[in-house]
Amino acid sequence: MQFLVLAILNTTVTLSIAQSPSNQPDAKALLHDLTADFDRLAPQTIRPADGYIQYPFLIPAGYYNQMWDWDGFFIGLHWANQDPANAKYLRDWVLGFAGSADQDGYVAGCITPKGPRPLVGKFAMKPFLAQGALIAAQDLNDYEWIRPVWPAMKRVVDYRKRTQFDPKWGLWFWDNAMQSGADNNAALTNDASDRSAILAVDASVYAIREYSAMAVLADRLGEPADAKIYRAEALATRHAILRQLWSPRDAMFWNRRRDTGTVVRVIAWSNFLPLVDGVLPRDEGRRMILLYLLNPTQMRSEHGFRSLSRFDPVYNNDAIINPYSNWRGPIWINANFLDWIALRRYGFNEEAHWLAVTLAADIHRDITRWGSMHEDYDAESGDGLAPTVAQSPGGKFAGFVGWNLLAEDMLQCEVTGQHCMTVSITETLQHSQP
Repeated sequence: MQFLVLAILNTTVTLSIAQSPSNQPDAKALLHDLTADFDRLAPQTIRPADGYIQYPFLIPAGYYNQMWDWDGFFIGLHWANQDPANAKYLRDWVLGFAGSADQDGYVAGCITPKGPRPLVGKFAMKPFLAQGALIAAQDLNDYEWIRPVWPAMKRVVDYRKRTQFDPKWGLWFWDNAMQSGADNNAALTNDASDRSAILAVDASVYAIREYSAMAVLADRLGEPADAKIYRAEALATRHAILRQLWSPRDAMFWNRRRDTGTVVRVIAWSNFLPLVDGVLPRDEGRRMILLYLLNPTQMRSEHGFRSLSRFDPVYNNDAIINPYSNWRGPIWINANFLDWIALRRYGFNEEAHWLAVTLAADIHRDITRWGSMHEDYDAESGDGLAPTVAQSPGGKFAGFVGWNLLAEDMLQCEVTGQHCMTVSITETLQHSQP
């Protein structure tokens, strides 16, 4: 329990001198430069319909040219946030994945022009489909495009409950860490002999959000009975997270093993996801953020938030992209985006501003040096990690765009007070619950 003692000793966390606003670049000038960067790079994430994929589709670009589940969601979120008319890309992402669902409700988490791409098992899609549909429908002021794929979306939700829900605990799990998208998350496992073993904070939070979105969509599509069921599912999962995964003594959400209930005492980025939706009361949420997220010995670095506690014995910043990417230390922009929402929700406005400016500055520096970006960043130096030149096809730096585009949304919100839809969508989902 050394990490708890260490955390308690750091209950009063303040911004270090390296984080103070006076030592940060001018936010308005940085926004101007980053916008110019992204005006050039962002179009690389859009591809025309091709082969099996019947709609324009979103890709991370650079090293990756496939359509991925949560990658596409976050990329589409950026496009919709910049211009509501561009929510058409998020709409087409929904149509592409929903249209790929089979009769059982299974849809692969990765789709290529040649068809679904199975990885480490069936690799079912993560719970983002309904959230994407809701955001796109709201921005386009049109819900009717959902109706033809609504039966498929319902099958996808039902399939996930049949295959990734434990009724004993009332919680959700991944088949393995790879399926979670945080490929080697130390709070999960990729042991082939220990599949579906861990009740996961992230899987359960995503389930809340997905059911909440399904409830709003069901109301809009004239299915109030289904909306009631979906709201009840979201609320039940919310209660189960608090009852089974929250430790008031540790001020931490923990993953647990399904078989024994043993707590997985690993402080990873995914432990903080309940804060995005305000699962904790304000005082408890602030205590957790102060003890861990803003604690330099745990998650906070001078360049953003680590994906794994610095105190963890497996913490590292290795540049890995194949056979999996590294979520055991490096900074990931999508994870930091969710942390940013949590900071704003619990009143850490100065820290949220610091995070947006810090991430944008490192990304702009990366683009200036390489012409593109990396998929993750060294938490101790802010330098880009993977893909390296050696990891890139032909030995020429491939780069990455993808969800790094969210850095612009955060900075715009902090500097101008505009383009903050990325925050307000969490309110929409929360208010859909009884």
